[in-house]
Amino acid sequence: GQTIMSFDVYDITIKQFLNDSLDAIEKELKGDVLFYYGEIRPHLVTVFRDIVEKIDPKSDEKRLIVILNTPGGQAETVEKMVNIIRHHYKEVFFVVPDYAMSAGTIFCMSGNKIYMDYSSSLGPIDPQVVKEGKLVPALGYLDKYDELIEKAKKGELTQAEFLILQNQDLAELRSYEQAEDLSIHLLKNFLIEFKFSDWNVHNSAGALKGKAVTAAEKEKRADEIATELCDNNKWFSHGRFINVNILTKDLKLKIEDYSLDDKLRNLIRTYNDLVIQHIRRGNYAFFVHTKNFI
Repeated sequence: GQTIMSFDVYDITIKQFLNDSLDAIEKELKGDVLFYYGEIRPHLVTVFRDIVEKIDPKSDEKRLIVILNTPGGQAETVEKMVNIIRHHYKEVFFVVPDYAMSAGTIFCMSGNKIYMDYSSSLGPIDPQVVKEGKLVPALGYLDKYDELIEKAKKGELTQAEFLILQNQDLAELRSYEQAEDLSIHLLKNFLIEFKFSDWNVHNSAGALKGKAVTAAEKEKRADEIATELCDNNKWFSHGRFINVNILTKDLKLKIEDYSLDDKLRNLIRTYNDLVIQHIRRGNYAFFVHTKNFI
């Protein structure tokens, strides 16, 4: 009965190593680190709030670094989480070691900076809504409904398709449209208020280089990015992985690419790979780690 179980030794060792690794990232990026793994769901907001409140930001460093791994979730929850974070921190960086999809992408756009490497991915903004207790992508339903309406206008609707169309819940479809509208609205607002907050001068080559960036130009760029990310026809799949090259070249979104920063990449990889192994070993659906919580 006096022997310490091997699991206990593993648990103590892994937690100490994770805390040390998190501390190294905090020192490198000069802020508090919060690691988040799992879906972004309403029932997690209270837990998230309590964890953020316990971080106890350093008085001289009002910066939070969110290391985010998520398949997505609900846009309304993202808005709540952003409000919680911004109550405590003036500056927020997002680090995406693997992927942050859908609502996770919206979450990232609320950051002042987004850190990714060549293997990291964001995803299309396809809002997820709850249907029969599960999260389902809303745009797929709306696209199919629009397609059937167009076929009906042309008189090309089959009997089977007519029955499908007839059985659609219009109130439910409207809620999907509202989810899409909210996702676009939040994405644009986050970009303008946070991501573009220090975009004051045009840097790209051309006639505008060196000139001041106007509020109208920020809004136009935000609208372009939101429209592109919400275009199902462009990405084809709700789960499409969008890498750094596409984000920077096609969407013209500024990303802090740490692919060639050996020190930072090694710190993030070492920490993230180990914590993901720990999550899989414990079969956790949701996992958060800060210097004061694990």
